[in-house]
Amino acid sequence: MTQNVWFIAAIWMALAFSASLISIWAGISVALIEILVGVIAGNFLGIHATTDWINFLALLGSGVLTFLAGAEIDPRSLKANLRASGLIGILSFGVPFVIVWIFAQFVLGWPLQQAQIAGVALSTTSVAVIYAVMIEGGYSDTAMGKTILAACFITDFGTVLALGVLFANFNMWLVVFVVAMCVVLWFMPTWTQFIIVRLGATRVSEPEVKFIFFILFFLGGLATTAKSEAVLPAYLVGLVLAGVFLRDKTLVNRMRSIAFAIFTPFYFIKAGLYVSLPALWAGLGIIGALLFLKTITKLVGVFPLARMHYMGKREASYTTLLMATGLTFGTISALFGLQNKIIDQRQYTVLVSVVILSAFVPTLIAQKFFQPSVEAMHAWGRVYRKRMRVLSVEDVGDNGNAKSEQGDQDAL
Repeated sequence: MTQNVWFIAAIWMALAFSASLISIWAGISVALIEILVGVIAGNFLGIHATTDWINFLALLGSGVLTFLAGAEIDPRSLKANLRASGLIGILSFGVPFVIVWIFAQFVLGWPLQQAQIAGVALSTTSVAVIYAVMIEGGYSDTAMGKTILAACFITDFGTVLALGVLFANFNMWLVVFVVAMCVVLWFMPTWTQFIIVRLGATRVSEPEVKFIFFILFFLGGLATTAKSEAVLPAYLVGLVLAGVFLRDKTLVNRMRSIAFAIFTPFYFIKAGLYVSLPALWAGLGIIGALLFLKTITKLVGVFPLARMHYMGKREASYTTLLMATGLTFGTISALFGLQNKIIDQRQYTVLVSVVILSAFVPTLIAQKFFQPSVEAMHAWGRVYRKRMRVLSVEDVGDNGNAKSEQGDQDAL
């Protein structure tokens, strides 16, 4: 049975189905439950090995989730809330990166490059986890939800930039990748809109979806050839297509259904398989210290800025905890260090364990103790833009009148 591809697929989808049922029963994001199911499967059910096609589906899951997260950011809302998302994103990356680097080098005694890998891996914020939480809670259409997603992008862009500057090989393929990505990003909205208008509404073959996947695969191939990461162009493509998706909700809903039904379970469950409980217990002290350090540095970097930008304590705590999550870029950074012989297997296990625990623990606390209402997240956006004197269509009520700031303050 373990050599039969159909039985293997059935086992993985049974795990995904179980995670969905537990998620509905417990009221916790399915992404977290799928990670937990992966931990249980790897440590108690004997499911350790993954196949090439499982690895590909998991890789595709992270890429599509990252693309959809970028596509959820309304350009108008991004412009209106740019100061908040920009400052939160920059400090969300910078403070953990520097502090973890210093801690790993001077307290744990890791050499310079190993400490830098630790700083990069633990400075990240998980686009995949946050996007899944936003969609399930109905927060992706709120100003606060879009601001968190935008801040998440800025944080992870800092991570990719740091990894590239410190460790990347600058070669001709990198130049080709950058040039090709710039061209595609410039023309992508026009190309996609043309296909939707001319073909998308009348064809059951879904040409617009296939075109987007083609672009994601092509840029992903160039990125990996240039020793970069495929999820970076996926996010940027989603970002430039956000305006197109805003006008065509059917397209984004179809792609979201495909991603959450097929791709993302493989990604999150596989992430859980990386957690070895024996290794976790063996390095519990270091793992606990690094997890605490990541969370506290995110708190220092994010919470004051969230409060400064008119979030209530509950909303600021929720934002801080979500920004403390890590998964995609954290595991990518740790794996980069292992494959390039910068860190050893023990250090890799420690970093990946911390990254995956950071995807689970802060999100669970945020959802159980600090989760705001949808109205409160909308209200924050209106208060913020009125204080900053940047208004948008979101600030007008159903009757055409501007909504009361006092009512928004009460909601917060």
